[in-house]
Parts: sequence; structure tokens; C-alpha cells
Amino acid sequence: MGLVTPAATPTAPTASPALHIGPHTIASPVVLAPMAGITNQAFRRLCREQMAAAGGDGLFVSEMVTSRALVERNAESLRLIRHDPGEHPRSVQLYGVEPGTVAAAVRILVEEDRADHVDLNFGCPVPKVTRKGGGAALPWKSGLFAAIVGQAVRAAAPAGVPVTVKMRMGVDAGHLTYLEAGRIAEGEGAASVALHARTAADYYSGTADWPAIARLKEVVTGVPVLGNGDIWSADDALAMVAATGCDGVVVGRGCLGRPWLFADLAAAFAGRPERRLPGLRHVIATMRRHVELLADHYGDELRACRDIRKHVAWYLKGYVAGHEVRAGLGLVESLAGFDELTSRLDLDQPYPGEPAEGPRGRSGSQRRVALPEGWLDGRELDGAAAAMVRAAELSVSGG
Repeated sequence: MGLVTPAATPTAPTASPALHIGPHTIASPVVLAPMAGITNQAFRRLCREQMAAAGGDGLFVSEMVTSRALVERNAESLRLIRHDPGEHPRSVQLYGVEPGTVAAAVRILVEEDRADHVDLNFGCPVPKVTRKGGGAALPWKSGLFAAIVGQAVRAAAPAGVPVTVKMRMGVDAGHLTYLEAGRIAEGEGAASVALHARTAADYYSGTADWPAIARLKEVVTGVPVLGNGDIWSADDALAMVAATGCDGVVVGRGCLGRPWLFADLAAAFAGRPERRLPGLRHVIATMRRHVELLADHYGDELRACRDIRKHVAWYLKGYVAGHEVRAGLGLVESLAGFDELTSRLDLDQPYPGEPAEGPRGRSGSQRRVALPEGWLDGRELDGAAAAMVRAAELSVSGG
């Protein structure tokens, strides 16, 4: 299919070391970032298949699940943490703002054998999360951050399940927390620390501050440091590692509509130059595989087709598809309908090059971060803030 093409970059690097997270050895030092509404069981399997086809092996993290919802046995949350029989390590990301609730959720995951790795979300910049003191806002309260990480680590320890931390640089440029949070996380027993090199105020705008990853690597020396932000290609991943010294990369928006990026990453970190440059026939076949996996995941073809709609523009980026087909795929309700629409395309189109590359997914501009009243007045919780946090656990996962 002309799918594999040598990269137009200089000589390939030597193979990169494996990533070690607790007892787990990840041959390709690559993590799929949790993305709400995206990294469900179907998408994780699709990415794993792509990486395995290139001889790689990464870590693929579930959508974020809120601790309270898991403790309350919310049906949707329990669905979100389902894994394929062959998926290992089974990785779940938890969100929470109350240490006891987070620890209880971790105990459910490990005592009921539902996860081999737990990641804690301290990076989400979405207003409904930060206005409750969660996500990227939480490390500002350093004592609360330490309590959550420490209790989660201790809850997972009897089962030998590693707990990791994913965070941003801070609330905004005037309220940076990542260096202190990195030291705290390592001290509380986190098995790795990942940094999205933007603040909450940056949201997904501008350029990720890769030098911040290098600074974190200087501070956190006993566990792996992973870098996240602006990895749109395998060569971007190699460049991040070279520039920062990080131990691995976390890939989010770069793989949207491009799950074969994981094949490129497997090759790149193995020191091989080939990269996938798919023509439209391969893109459509991959998209159809995605729909099939979604149908298996949901047990509902219509729901699968509704889910794939948000991926259409990402998959077709740079290819000639026409308004009618694109609009039709945005309303598709069955695999038969998908097949009929895609049969109208010129599937012999080659890879379009630059138009298919670069940023995708969320972007936007800097914004004021929604925070609880008085949140930035001090680094520790006062009585009112503590009461607010106890009442703030979200009960809906995946968002």
C-alpha cells in the first residue's frame, strides 16, 4: 500500500531505553494521554494495534474517571474502566479533590483487580474542574496535593500497583507549581511524573514550554519524568527527548485521526527511520476499523457511528473528500452508510503531505482560569476552602 516511507529526517537515533513505571517495563517510552470522549477501550485498542504492528509496546491510559463516581459505582464510570483481555498494563486515570475519596477509588481498582497502573489527574484545565479546585488548580494547595498523592500511593501499595501523576506547570505564569509538585509527588511515592508544558491559563494555546520539562527533570531525579505538549509527529517526540532529557513522552491531540502515529513512535524510539504516510484508502480502512471497535465497545452500531462523527475531520485532514461526503459522515448512523459514503471517495489519493500534518484538536487562546473564591490567597486550605473541596467531588466521569 506504500504505507511505510523513510523519514525525510537525518540519520535515525539509536534505540531509546525502555520506560520503567513501578514493576512495568514499557518497551517504547510512549504514553497515550487520557482524553475525555476519546481514549475509550476502542480507541486504545486501535492505537495498540498500530504500535504492535511496528513492533512497539506503549502505555495506553483510559479516559479520566472521577473518584466519587467510581466509589458510588456509577455505571458509566465502570464502563470507562473496562479493558480488553489482552490490554496490559491496564491503566486508569483518576480525578479527585478529596484524599479519602481518591484513596477509596484506588482501593476499588486494585482490590477488585481492575487496574495495573493508576494515574492521577492534576492537569485538566477545563472550567468545570478547576472551579472546584481540581485538575490543574489543585497543586496550588500543596498540602492537599501531597495528601492525595500519598494516600493514593499507600492504597495501591499492597497490590504492587504504581501510581503516577500528570500535571501542568501551574494555574498561570504567576502561580507556577510544577517544580514543587514534582518534588512532592516523588517524595510521596509516585512512580513517575508527567508534565504538560502549559499552564491552565494557556489551555491549549501557543507553544508548549519544553524547557520547563528539562527543569522538572533536574528536580525529579529518582523516578521517570515524561513530557507532554506539541508532539505532532514521531520526530517531535525525539526532539522533545533530546531537548529536555525526559524519559518518555505523553501523546494526546497529535494522534487524533492519526492512530498510526504510534507505529511511527515505535519505529522512532527503536532507532528506525520509517514513517507511515498513508494514502486515503488506508485512512478509510483505519477509520472503519475504529467504527467496528466502537460498535463492539458499546454493543450498539448507532452509538458507535455517533461517536466516530467527531473524528471525521481529524481523519480526513488534508485529503480531498468534498463537502457532501464530509457532511454525510457527520450524520452517519450505520456501517452500511459509512461504506456507501466512503465509496464515493477517490481512495487512490496519496498522502497529501503537510496539509495532513501539524496541530489538531483543541487550541484557542489564553483564558482566565475559573477557580474557587479566594483559591490563590494561600497555599494551604483554610476551613471554608476545605469544606468546599469535600463537597466538590464530581460525580460524572469522562469529562
